[in-house]
Amino acid sequence: MKEYQAGPKLNQIITPADMREKFSIEDLPQISDEVRQYIIDVISEIGNSHFGASLGVVELTVALHYVFNTPEDQLVWDVGHQAYGHKILTGRRELFHTNRLKGGISGFPKRSESEYDTFGVGHSSTSISAALGMAVANRYKGEKNKQHIAVIGDGAMTAGLAFEGMNHAGFEKDANLLVVLNDNCMSIDPNVGALKEYLTDITTSHTYNKVKDEVWKLLGKISKFGPDAQTIASKVTHALKGSILKQSNLFESLNFRYFGPVDGHDAIGLAKVLEDLKDIPGPKILHCLTKKGGGYKFSEEGDPTKWHAPGVFNKETGEIVKVIPKSPQPPKYQDVFGYTIVELAEKNDKIMGVTPAMPSGCSLNIMMKAMPDRAFDVGIAEQHAVTFSAGLATQGLVPFCNIYSTFMQRAYDQVLHDVALQNLNVVFCLDRGGLVGADGATHHGAYDLAYMRMIPNMVVSAPMNEEELRNLMYTAQLPNKGPFSIRYPRGNGVMTDWKKPLREIKVGTGRKVTSGNDLAILTIGHPGNFAQVALEELAEYGASVAHYDMRFVKPIDEVMLHEVFSKFKKVITVEDGCLMGGFGSAVIEFMVDQKYNSEIIRLGIADEYIHHGTQEELWADCGFDKNAIVSSVKKALSISSFEKKHAEKVS
Repeated sequence: MKEYQAGPKLNQIITPADMREKFSIEDLPQISDEVRQYIIDVISEIGNSHFGASLGVVELTVALHYVFNTPEDQLVWDVGHQAYGHKILTGRRELFHTNRLKGGISGFPKRSESEYDTFGVGHSSTSISAALGMAVANRYKGEKNKQHIAVIGDGAMTAGLAFEGMNHAGFEKDANLLVVLNDNCMSIDPNVGALKEYLTDITTSHTYNKVKDEVWKLLGKISKFGPDAQTIASKVTHALKGSILKQSNLFESLNFRYFGPVDGHDAIGLAKVLEDLKDIPGPKILHCLTKKGGGYKFSEEGDPTKWHAPGVFNKETGEIVKVIPKSPQPPKYQDVFGYTIVELAEKNDKIMGVTPAMPSGCSLNIMMKAMPDRAFDVGIAEQHAVTFSAGLATQGLVPFCNIYSTFMQRAYDQVLHDVALQNLNVVFCLDRGGLVGADGATHHGAYDLAYMRMIPNMVVSAPMNEEELRNLMYTAQLPNKGPFSIRYPRGNGVMTDWKKPLREIKVGTGRKVTSGNDLAILTIGHPGNFAQVALEELAEYGASVAHYDMRFVKPIDEVMLHEVFSKFKKVITVEDGCLMGGFGSAVIEFMVDQKYNSEIIRLGIADEYIHHGTQEELWADCGFDKNAIVSSVKKALSISSFEKKHAEKVS
């Protein structure tokens, strides 16, 4: 593996203590430049990583670790997309080239990886609640000198959890909590909603920005004048923001002291501000203006969504390296969803699209462009997305609510209480179902088959290919279907000729893909393709294996299962999901309830968290890829019989 060279100052920094001991505040801009260059050097070559978010907070990262005594002072990064500079400065620079690779460091802060990673993250908007919990715990233990800092992006501030944390923090007036708002007007796609407009009002008010510097100087010194001066200064700033902006300050209404906005790319200025804030008690918020991809010309001037995770690129020219396949490739499941929902909506004016801040990732942006009045990006707010969809459904509309499987976990109560209990026709398109690869444990969609199948009224389905995805979407929008879940994986399907005429699939019916006599393989979703490839290899040994694509976990095809258990004494189930309570469990429940007695081998994700790697590596590790299926069939039918059949075939 190539060794990457750090700049002369960064090369002397193993931990933040080195930076504090060896360098002055005037050195921070150069250290920031060297950290940024190191990120560019490594990520441009290894790809497979986030990019723009970390570049945008380099100066902030350097200033935070310079001013605060980390890890004693506890720094919590929200989401973690922006934590690469943090990792480089906290003992992981020489491992940074392993970022998001199997066996390498995680792409997100992870408590088991470093004492500097005070809270494991991946899902957004947790930082304020977590940092407040730390602050209250340390207050209880008498460790009142510790600082607790939550760094949260403006996109993550749209989630209800962030406001719940702030609401509580405002009540804990002696809690030592600093919230740093990283305001770059972006999550992955551009931010939406009233909060974005509110922050824009603050940052673009010419009158406010004209006088804020003088007021800031006063605020930076208030600790020197005593409590009376603090009270006066607080009233002055509150009046200033209220009168100039013509509205009350949202954060101060929650009992937070609001400071800013300040330049998030001025390392020296940030360090001075943070030093002042250390002496101001109680919950406070520092509003920093940053630019996603800041400091690298091509990401600054280019499409920030594209530069969120660009893959391999030429750092000198900014050209993103794209591998051009020699032959036509199957489309991504996400794109099949995007084009199909538009096709359906053109024929059914009741169809609406909803996503929580992932229009590009899930391809709802196709509908947002074609039908802007019928597609909604509601921000990072999964609970709202589900209940908003429920509201649409009460009025006779058919919302397709597209949420990544891992993020749907955040809205589980709303699925149960607001949709399923009322039997509303909301179509949940669960993107990234199964193992997603390099994002790791926080992002795998391992649980949706299990957690959806236990909900009354819910249809739980998964397509084996692009054609089935289209047909399930078509079926779900037909009258009287109720709550309907369709899950599909990250990445490409298997069909180049996928745009077939739409047709209804009878809910609760599977299909026999291959006939056989020795053993039956039952699959749900995309892993059915692994089984098909496995059957080709098994045929060389003379194995006669039937393959059933079940399509529905609930209602499960009981007619087909009666056929299977009446004929086969050995059955293998395959799923890209948790074994506990999942598809294989549903098959076993049927077998027991119907008093069949076959041997069932379940392949899927064991009862453990799966860390990062490529999808192919993780499918193999979890034991449900093509090779694992072949091995399981051989073992079930015994190796000796295979050798005999294979020998007879060869002779």
